[in-house]
Amino acid sequence: MTDARARLTRCFTAVFPQLTDDAVPTAALATVPAWDSIAHVTLLAVVEEEFGTPVDPDEIEHLTSFDALLHAVTRGAAA
Repeated sequence: MTDARARLTRCFTAVFPQLTDDAVPTAALATVPAWDSIAHVTLLAVVEEEFGTPVDPDEIEHLTSFDALLHAVTRGAAA
């Protein structure tokens, strides 16, 4: 597991404690019932804190899955 992947997994399990580490990589807005607007904002805040960079406001509506967030933090879109 890459460092970014491990760090993002910790973010997801902090916001969605019902998810197992194995379930996190497939987590998405459409598949996690607890992922509502409040959870989305909370997750983005946790990711910002973990990675030390702000989320690009233009990207917020597209960051609705583990994969999308991983791509954003590894390419710097969340910066």
